[in-house]
Amino acid sequence: MQTELNLFSVAVLTPMAGAIVAGLGGRFMGDTLAKVVTIACMAVATLCSVGALCDAWMGGFPHATAPLAQWVHAGGFDATWTLRFDTLSVTMVAMVLTVSLLVHCYSIGYMSHESMPTYRFFSYLSLFTFAMLMLVSSNDLIQLFFGWEGVGLASYLLIGYWYDRPAATAAAIKAFVVNRVADLFFIVGIGLIYVLFHSVQYDAIFAAVPDVLNAPYSVCGVSFRMLEVICFLLFVGAMGKSAQLFLHTWLPDAMEGPTPVSALIHAATMVTAGVFLMARMSPLLEFAPGTRTFVILIGATTCFFAATVGMVQPDIKRTIAYSTCSQLGYMFAAVGVGAYQAAVFHLTTHAFFKALLFLAAGSVIHAMHDEQNMFRMGGLWKKLPVTYVVMWLGSLALAGVYPFAGYWSKDAILNALWASDASYSHYAWAMGSITAFLTAFYSWRLLFLVFHGKPHDDHAREGAHESPAVMTIPLLVLSIGAVVAGVVLAPFYIGAHQGAFWNGAIVNAPANHIMETFEHVPSMIALLPSLAGLCGIALAFVLYVSAPQVPAALARSFGPLYRFLLNKWYFDELYDRIFVRPYAALARVLWKGGDEGVVEGLPLDIVRATRDGALQAVRLQTGSIAIYAFTMLAGLVVLLTVALCG
Repeated sequence: MQTELNLFSVAVLTPMAGAIVAGLGGRFMGDTLAKVVTIACMAVATLCSVGALCDAWMGGFPHATAPLAQWVHAGGFDATWTLRFDTLSVTMVAMVLTVSLLVHCYSIGYMSHESMPTYRFFSYLSLFTFAMLMLVSSNDLIQLFFGWEGVGLASYLLIGYWYDRPAATAAAIKAFVVNRVADLFFIVGIGLIYVLFHSVQYDAIFAAVPDVLNAPYSVCGVSFRMLEVICFLLFVGAMGKSAQLFLHTWLPDAMEGPTPVSALIHAATMVTAGVFLMARMSPLLEFAPGTRTFVILIGATTCFFAATVGMVQPDIKRTIAYSTCSQLGYMFAAVGVGAYQAAVFHLTTHAFFKALLFLAAGSVIHAMHDEQNMFRMGGLWKKLPVTYVVMWLGSLALAGVYPFAGYWSKDAILNALWASDASYSHYAWAMGSITAFLTAFYSWRLLFLVFHGKPHDDHAREGAHESPAVMTIPLLVLSIGAVVAGVVLAPFYIGAHQGAFWNGAIVNAPANHIMETFEHVPSMIALLPSLAGLCGIALAFVLYVSAPQVPAALARSFGPLYRFLLNKWYFDELYDRIFVRPYAALARVLWKGGDEGVVEGLPLDIVRATRDGALQAVRLQTGSIAIYAFTMLAGLVVLLTVALCG
């Protein structure tokens, strides 16, 4: 067991060493050496994580902890920096590091034409990875929150990496602010957990759940179960980080960052943190049915909403970004019905094919001289043969076509939604099935617009060529995961070996049998998502290959609906009216009236009064003895009059 813990500790800590060395010493060592250091650290960490995973697999995935240092000690509160080693943490660490290593390698080629030094970029990538590892390896909520805020900070730095572009800096600020709104709920939830359980350490919390099931919590005279309130607050925090409906607006704008950043955010870090949190806190969620119903509604609606928007986006990266938002909706819907294992399974398979799709999109953008509008592409399959093939594989996995990775995990979620007797589970199944059709449609819309048909911009297409090996090799490695990850991992994540595999890392209540019953849905129900996906592919072929003039005609005929979807259901405009403009108006009032009028104005008024008084006093100093004598005499008369009258 000690060997696994040592390997696990090295895997978690090594990326931080690379980030520090490259970040602080990159200016002196140069870009090349900074890249070597960060990638070498990532390679060591990845090998250690895979070694720890293999050893744990052979050892039956025992639970263990590795204390590193004393962290917070204040009064009766104590938080030790400790790494948690169980199935959930070790599999997440291995997945995050594998994807991150491939993104680091890919970035060598993608960022090769940058005019500014790139050591800062590679340092930020390693910092981002380290923060995510801290989150998934945490043994208590304080360390988890440290990693949670760390990925938020790193995403801000990476999204706004091109700080000379106003759109990139605005997107970075937007991501940071929206996540801070959700994080307020999360930190309040952590505070209530400490109030209820007198601990923030996972094992202590989970062990005490049966003793506090009916503990009350009153707000404005209305009493709630405290567990429900806590789980609701934690989920709102997860909504922000995982870009669920109402708190999703930052995610598409994050595409302003370099494409490797998009791949890392959408595949292995940041957005998956919310799903991980829900899986980790499953012992609490099992006893919060009201919150789980809310999770189902938000997850199901998000997956449909994002898919409808992805159907009409012209930007290649934004289309894939809305796909991420949609797929996360599937994961949360699974959490809502208690199928946490299926949610984590889809998280894992999604990491491979979504990283593949983003990096393949980056290869297209790289070849097209930074062009991202799909309607200015076309006919690229001969010029980018490797990218074309891997994009096919990633799209097949995303659409859930058998036997690719997405088929196993997404269908497991849909079957669990149908088999569940939870409130709104059939609504979630209906939304998920419709989304399966829409997902296949917009995936092949992207594929046909980019690689098939006639070139739409000969100038942008001129000189397009396949990316260098340092970019294509990561694509090929990820494509293997997109093809085989589902069939290889299904028996362990959701199949016959799931009990021994998870070994208590994810907990289902005794009354929750969803992971046994989801396999017994009717055959037609199980086949429907696959049929829907094939129909979506066929429709995309008809509209964008056989009759490419039809989409434009449909957009004109259904103009209001097309604009509604193109403008992302007008969420940004709505939030601008409800929050941004009133806040800006209030800020102006406080600035002009409060800051300039009172804080700065009052001292200036006092200065002016003092100056004017001094000027008047100066005028009395005339130098005339007669005037001084007359003034003294007048004063003496007034003084005597007052004294005599008194």
